[in-house]
Amino acid sequence: MSLNHVRPWRNIYRRKSRQIMVGNVPVGGDAPISVQTMTNTVTTDIAGTIDQVQRAAEAGADIVRVSVPDEASAKALKEIVRKIQKPIVAHIHFHYRRGIEAAEAGAACLRINPGNIGTPERVKEVIKAARDHGCSMRIGVNAGSLEKHLLEKYGEPCPEAMVESGLEHIKILEDNDFHEFKISVKASDVFLAAAAYQGIAEATDKPIHLGITEAGGLMSGTIKSAIGLGNLLWMGIGDTIRVSLSADPVEEVKVGYEILKSLGLRHRGVNIISCPSCARQGFDVIKTVEALEKRLEHIKTPMSLSIIGCVVNGPGEALMTDVGFTGGGNGAGMVYLAGKQSHKMTNDQMVDHIVEQVEKKAAELDAANAEEVAAE
Repeated sequence: MSLNHVRPWRNIYRRKSRQIMVGNVPVGGDAPISVQTMTNTVTTDIAGTIDQVQRAAEAGADIVRVSVPDEASAKALKEIVRKIQKPIVAHIHFHYRRGIEAAEAGAACLRINPGNIGTPERVKEVIKAARDHGCSMRIGVNAGSLEKHLLEKYGEPCPEAMVESGLEHIKILEDNDFHEFKISVKASDVFLAAAAYQGIAEATDKPIHLGITEAGGLMSGTIKSAIGLGNLLWMGIGDTIRVSLSADPVEEVKVGYEILKSLGLRHRGVNIISCPSCARQGFDVIKTVEALEKRLEHIKTPMSLSIIGCVVNGPGEALMTDVGFTGGGNGAGMVYLAGKQSHKMTNDQMVDHIVEQVEKKAAELDAANAEEVAAE
């Protein structure tokens, strides 16, 4: 039985939104919250961009965005899409031709602000290209690039201005009978972004792409994103997310999953529950967890592992995890399997042994899931 049935205070009631498709990935409705990232390679470096997309996909990215600033990048995009299985979002800035070219190149989605690409006729051309090639769109409002008339009206970037910008762009698409789009209202300020997202969530039923833009480096950006995105997700807002870090895109994917895992919204790989360690520890917890994180990166099956240094909290935590290890004395600790004491293991062999136990449990869970799917 799910813990959510036992403990209703764990439930998150997601906002009801319209569902669209980004390639073969459903976004919105009752679909799982998808995790996105964006390449930071020069798009015309086809091999380098493909490698980065593939590494992000291996880390769990559902959707990857690629910038298309010029005609050469649009041509490169066609080669990239041809060799990549994941949906590719083409990031378009102002030139409407890039949007048409990206749709023709096979992009699954265009990140575009229809009000910023020229005349109504040009907007219609981009929409026609998207419709003809089965391409969805994302309206991307950003506090740092609001329209001049809105800045004059409000005096500065504010939630009201961002929501109004989003609704203006929505109207353009809907007036052209185009409905396959999602929307984001990003800001680097957590308070501004959160308020804007709450406002747009109340104003429309379109699927929402969450992000705290330009969040910063790996540590500071992770913290800022966890606070901003975590609170919005807790309120049920958000259908797809991107963590914006000045770091390897793979790190963005990892952080995105950790945020979703912490709220019980998405599960992938091993969730390690570990103590910060203290003088009571029966083994070196920090080095052990560092080793296990690296050794278990290949596991995609959702499961839990507790690594606790002593018997104060160790047994209690192990009761709630698939595999656990609690430090004891005399250079050994207790291994727990499925929440029950199983056997002792020496500290010097524990990492290899835990990896073996996790891999075994993952194989069992995969087999059980396969049988369940076959039975359906």
